[in-house]
Amino acid sequence: MTAEQTEQHVPLTLRRRPPRPQAAVLVLHGGQETSERPARPWQLAALRMGPVVRAVIAALPHQDVLVAQARYRLRGWNGDRADPARDTLRALDALAELTGPVPTVLLGHSMGGRAALSAAGHPQVHGVVALAPWWPPAEPVEQTAGRHIVALHGERDHVTSPAETADCVRRARDEGATRAGMALIAGGDHGMLRRHRLWHHTASALVAHLLDPAATPDPLPEESYEPGTSPVLL
Repeated sequence: MTAEQTEQHVPLTLRRRPPRPQAAVLVLHGGQETSERPARPWQLAALRMGPVVRAVIAALPHQDVLVAQARYRLRGWNGDRADPARDTLRALDALAELTGPVPTVLLGHSMGGRAALSAAGHPQVHGVVALAPWWPPAEPVEQTAGRHIVALHGERDHVTSPAETADCVRRARDEGATRAGMALIAGGDHGMLRRHRLWHHTASALVAHLLDPAATPDPLPEESYEPGTSPVLL
C-alpha cells in the first residue's frame, strides 16, 4: 500500500450514529499473523463480526451510543509494525473528531483483541472486551492501567490460547487495570460458531455493562475477576 493510499484510507465504518453521541463502541475483527494483502470488508474475519455488531446495537443501554467498525489497511499484524494496532489508534482519533471525548469500549476478536489491548491507553478508551484474543506471552499491558479489561475464550479454541489470555488478564490486573477478568465459553471454538448465541449475548451484555454498569448487570460471575479463576459459562 502506497503512502498516498494510506493517507486516503478511511479508518472506520459507522454502524450506528446518533445525533449527539455520549459514548462509543469500536469493533475490531481478526486477521492473520503476517500478511501484506489489503484488508477487505468481505473477508471472513470481518464478516464474522456482523452478527456481533447487531447484538451489540440491540443491547445498548442508551440510544446515544455510536457504534463503528475499524477498517484495517492490511490483513496481517506484521511483527513489530503491529499494523492493526496503528489502524485502531487512527480509528479512535477519527471517533474523537466525531464525538468529542466520550467513553469508548473496544470490542475485538482474535487479532482484533490484540489490537484492542494495544490501543487501550488511548484517551478515549474506557474498557476492552476481547473475544478469543490473540495475546502472546509477554504482550505489553502497562497501557491497561485505569481501564476495564474483560476476555471471553472458548474451551475448545485451538488457534489462540486460553492460558495465555488468563496470564495477560492477570498481568493487567497487576498493572493497575480498574478491573480485569475472564470467563470461558463451554464448548466454544475460536470462530465463535459453536455456542454463537452465548458468545453474542455475553459479549453484547459486557459492552452494555461497561457503558452503564448501573443500568446493565455484569453477565459474568464475580469469580471471573478473582485471581486464578476463569469460570465456565454453560
